Amino acid sequence: MNPPLYDRRRTLGLGLATVFTLASGPSLARPSGARVLSIQNLHTDETLSVAYWETGRYVPGALKELNHILRDHRTDEVYDMDPRLFDLMHRLQERLQTTAPFQIISGYRSPATNAALAKRSRNVARNSLHTRGLAVDIRVPGRALREVRNAALSLKAGGVGYYPGRQFVHLDVGPVRSW
Repeated sequence: MNPPLYDRRRTLGLGLATVFTLASGPSLARPSGARVLSIQNLHTDETLSVAYWETGRYVPGALKELNHILRDHRTDEVYDMDPRLFDLMHRLQERLQTTAPFQIISGYRSPATNAALAKRSRNVARNSLHTRGLAVDIRVPGRALREVRNAALSLKAGGVGYYPGRQFVHLDVGPVRSW
């Protein structure tokens, strides 16, 4: 015996509503346009791979995770990094055509940490952008340091410092400049 017409329409309508809800809701797969960063903190040996931008906006929980992994490892202080820095890193990752994790030499530095480092080295700026969550020092596994620097310079999107002796590239979202 066939179900009444009303019940078939209702079942079909519920089925379509379910399909549309699943299609428009969060997905287990990363949505197109998501910005993903993979990071390895060389001082804490922590790793993170997270979509920090999805569906046209920053993801607060992902930003919190990024801030934590980029914390001052000497004092354990966490600071809200400028999301433009993550965008710059993402653009660099795209320019290099890599998904390898950024190896972090230095992310956020507390003013006390920065002052102590500046006393020991003339290469540490007294008013470093690291203390304002605007800078990061990185390596990219499988990429020559010079290649990373050149790719960063090509973005024309902030400061790029090249430290071949210390094996890192400095990136920041301050004025466009290089050294």
